[in-house]
Amino acid sequence: MTKEHEEIIINDLKDWKSIIKPYASPESKLAWKQIFNTILPFIGVFVAAAIVYDYSRLATLVISIIGGLFLTRVFIIQHDCGHQAFFPDRKKNDRTGFITSFLTCIPYKYWARSHNHHHAHQGQLDTRTIGDVNLLTVKEYEALSKSAKFKYRIYRSFPVMFIIGPAYYIFIHNRIPFITLKGWDKERKMLLLTNVYLVLFFAVVGLILCLPNFDLAYGFKKLAFIYVPILLTFVFTAIWFFYMQHQHNPNYKAWKKDWEYVLAAIKGSSYYKLPAILNYFTGNIGYHHLHHLAPKIPFYKLHKCSKENPVFQKHVSEITFWGSLKYAFYTLWDEENNRMVKFSQLKKIRIKS
Repeated sequence: MTKEHEEIIINDLKDWKSIIKPYASPESKLAWKQIFNTILPFIGVFVAAAIVYDYSRLATLVISIIGGLFLTRVFIIQHDCGHQAFFPDRKKNDRTGFITSFLTCIPYKYWARSHNHHHAHQGQLDTRTIGDVNLLTVKEYEALSKSAKFKYRIYRSFPVMFIIGPAYYIFIHNRIPFITLKGWDKERKMLLLTNVYLVLFFAVVGLILCLPNFDLAYGFKKLAFIYVPILLTFVFTAIWFFYMQHQHNPNYKAWKKDWEYVLAAIKGSSYYKLPAILNYFTGNIGYHHLHHLAPKIPFYKLHKCSKENPVFQKHVSEITFWGSLKYAFYTLWDEENNRMVKFSQLKKIRIKS
């Protein structure tokens, strides 16, 4: 992307704050509607899986996978609460975010702060540690030792990023407060407290599933069989959709001194064009460019904002599910050409330089 193109985008969107303003206002009525059409179906699916468990494990697994899709939408509610963008009231946002974290197993305050850090620094090459997947520039990668290059290649490989990584993320990364920066004491404590609350919450659920025979082994085995697939389906789905929307080409990344907020949102994030059913389960997260431009827009207003203001679609990178598959293999940022590249493209880059 040339400087001239950047200036065109910034000029076209110079009034973005006034355009966004009518949409960046949560509404209690609409928020409660999302609660009812998300959490109630999720609970219903969980109950259905519990009923079917004694008759067909395969059917139970299928129902659990559907439950995982609903849990993805539950997480979007938690996510918006973390942005204070779901309810108009802070207390309601925090209360709802905390309660939904029992279902998602994602610690509310700790995750919300790291995610807000991602929003504040998305696309900044100076800050790539909190709330982001580690990304190296081509020059940084070339400066590594052979062993360090091998480790980075393993880390950015498809199996690690999309199979091992999601399981690690839900069962380890969000269970241990790895962020040790000053000023994070409350968030670290809340993460550890959340772990305790989760043990108590699932202990109660497991005991309920023990009934009527009060067979502890049966109840907790049943809980694990139902809920582990739900969690894994949710985290695989969430990581895929959140991750893919920063890996596309053309893209935008810059050092802090040259970084522009609007460009980071519109060009550093994409519009993931999805079928209506996937927009439902992912809470319109496909409008990622809009979400990064104005995280105060509730997910239930993103579609309307996009539809009524085509200027936001003018410069964004539009991607589809099938088209995005190749982005899973983008692993480095090529500063010289302002693009994401694969390891397999390194030889061509070296020849040109």
